Amino acid sequence: MRKENIETRQEFRRHENIQVEILDSYEEISRAVAQRVGEKIIKNSSKGRKTVLALDTGNTLAGVYREWTKSQKRGEIDFSDVVVFAVAEYHPIEKDALQSQQRFLKENLLDAVNLPANQTFFLEVDGSKKQVEKELREYEKGISDAGGIDIALLELGSTGHIGFNQSGTQENSRTRREALDEALRKEAAADFFSEENVPESGVTLGLGTLLEAEEVILVAIGEGKSRIVKKTVEGEVEPAVPATHFQRLDTAVLYVDVGAADTLTRIKQPWVLGDFNWGEQRQYRAVIQLSEETGTALSRLETVDFTRNHLAGLLRASNSADALCEWVADELTSRIRDTGDFFEKKKVLIFSPHPDDDVICMGGTMQKLLARKNRIDVAYMTSGSVAVFDEDALRHLEFIERIRESLGVSEKKVTERIFGLMDFLKQKKIGQIDSQGIQAIKRIIRESEAVAAIETLGIGREHAHFLDLPFYQTGRVKKDPIGDSDVEIVLDLLRSLKPDIIFVAGDMTDPHGTHRMCKQAIDQALPQLKKKPEVWLYRGAWQEWEVPVVDVFVPVTKAEMKKKRLSIFKHESQKDRAVFPGPSDAREFWQRAEERNTGTALSLDRLGLQEYFALEAFVFES
Repeated sequence: MRKENIETRQEFRRHENIQVEILDSYEEISRAVAQRVGEKIIKNSSKGRKTVLALDTGNTLAGVYREWTKSQKRGEIDFSDVVVFAVAEYHPIEKDALQSQQRFLKENLLDAVNLPANQTFFLEVDGSKKQVEKELREYEKGISDAGGIDIALLELGSTGHIGFNQSGTQENSRTRREALDEALRKEAAADFFSEENVPESGVTLGLGTLLEAEEVILVAIGEGKSRIVKKTVEGEVEPAVPATHFQRLDTAVLYVDVGAADTLTRIKQPWVLGDFNWGEQRQYRAVIQLSEETGTALSRLETVDFTRNHLAGLLRASNSADALCEWVADELTSRIRDTGDFFEKKKVLIFSPHPDDDVICMGGTMQKLLARKNRIDVAYMTSGSVAVFDEDALRHLEFIERIRESLGVSEKKVTERIFGLMDFLKQKKIGQIDSQGIQAIKRIIRESEAVAAIETLGIGREHAHFLDLPFYQTGRVKKDPIGDSDVEIVLDLLRSLKPDIIFVAGDMTDPHGTHRMCKQAIDQALPQLKKKPEVWLYRGAWQEWEVPVVDVFVPVTKAEMKKKRLSIFKHESQKDRAVFPGPSDAREFWQRAEERNTGTALSLDRLGLQEYFALEAFVFES
C-alpha cells in the first residue's frame, strides 16, 4: 500500500476543532493512549493524589486495557491510586451477563490490576423510577466526592454517540436512564445475538458530566468511522452528533487510525489548506478525486477545472493538465489485470478470516487464478460458529437423526447425544454461550458450507484448511487477544505450503474486529519466514478500497459473477439473514459484493476508462 505523508503543521489542522492524533494501527493507538493515561496516573501518585477515570467499554478500548495490564506486570504502573467510574450500562441486565459493561471492564482490566474493589463504581440501578433517579444522583455525587473526573476514556460511536448519549442529547445532560434508539440497538445487536435481545434502555454518564472532566480522550478505529470522525472534528457543534460538544474542551483529543481519518480535509484534500510537496501518489489521488467530484472524465478535464478546485499548485508541479490526466489514465489502465495478465502456475494461499470471506471478496479473482493453472489453497482462520443461528443447528441435528434412522443405525448413544444437544438449544437463554458440542456442530456447518463454496468454483476440498484459531474459541462475540498459539498455527501452514502469493483481508471495518485480529496473526508470522510471499490485500463485506489506492483491478464478467454468486449461496447459514449483518446495512452479503464490484467498475467508467461489468480490487502490502 502506497503511504502518503500526513501533514501535521497547524495550517493543515485549521478545520479541526478537536485535537486529532493519527497513528498507523490499532496497536499503536492502544499503546499511545495507555501511555498517555499511565503518565497521568504516575504523576498524580507521585503527588499523593488519586486519578479518577471514567472508562468506556468495547473492542476499540480493549487494547488500551491490555496495555495497562502488561504495564502493571512489568512494574511500570500502580493502579492502587486509581478510582474508576463506568461510563454506561445496559438496563435491565445482570451484572455478570456476557454483554454487561461491568463484566467487560472486570474481564479486560479490573480483575488483572491492583485496583481496590472499593475504588470501582458501576451503574447498577434497580427499583422504581424514583429509586433509580436517586441512585443516579448518588453516582454523580460519588464522582464529585472523588474530586471529579481526571480523564474520560471514550469510544466514538458510529453515529457520534458517547456512552448512551444519543442523537439529540443536550450538552448539559447528567447521568440518567435513556431509551436506546434504533441505531444504537443495531450496533449492539451483535453482542446480544440479535437486535430483539438488546435491552430497551441504558444508564449513562451525561454529556454535562463528561464535559466537566479535566481531559477527554476519544478513540475511533477503521474506515467505517471516517464519516463520523469528520463530522465530530470539522462539523458544527450540534445535539444530533453528541461528540461534537467536545469541541468546547481544549483538553479533548481524538485518537484515530489512518482509515478513520480518511475523510478529514488534511488527509482527503490537503491542497485546499496550504502548499506542500506534491509527491507522485498525491498527484495521482488529486486528479482522480477531481474527476470524481466534477463528474468529468479524465480526458475532458481542463486547466480551469484544476484552478477552480484549489489545484493550481498541482499544475505548477507538472507539465500540463493534459499530460497529467493522460498519465493518470495510463496508470489506472495498467492496473487492470484480466485473466491473461495474471501470473500462472504459482502457489497461492488465500487467508479467509470467516468461512465465507474468500468467495464474497474475491470469488471472481479465484476463477481467474484457476484459469491460469495456479494452485489455490484457502485457509479459513476462524470457525465462524457464533454466526450460526440456533434454528440452523437444530435443523442439522434433526437431519442427522433422520439419516441415522433411514440407514438403520441403532446406536443408542448417538441418539441420546443428538437429543441432548437439541434440548440444550431449546432451553438456551438469551446470550448464553453454546456448549462445546453445539459449538462443534456450528463449526462443522460453516466448514461444510466453505467446502461446497470453493468446489463450486472448481477448487477441491483437499485445498481447504480450517485453522480454527484459538483466539476465536470463546463461544461469544468478544474474542481473546492474538496469542503465540494463533501465530504458530499460521506460521506452520505458511511453512508447509510455501506460497508464492498470499491474499489477506486488509480491511479494518469488520465491526467485530475478527479481520483485524486475523491480520495481526499473519503479520506476526510473516517475519519468521526465510522467504516471504507477495502479499495482496482484499477488503471484506463492509467496504471497498477507494480507486486511488488500488494496485490491481480484476475484471469480473457476468458469467463469472453468476458463479461467484452461486458459491456465496453455498453459505446457507448466512443466506437471507445473517446473525451479524452489521449495524447499517440490511443487504445480504452476495448483494453487497455484487453492488460493490459493479460500483467499482462504474467508477472507472465515469473516469473515462474502458467499461467492465464488475471489478474486484486489491492493494499490495508494502
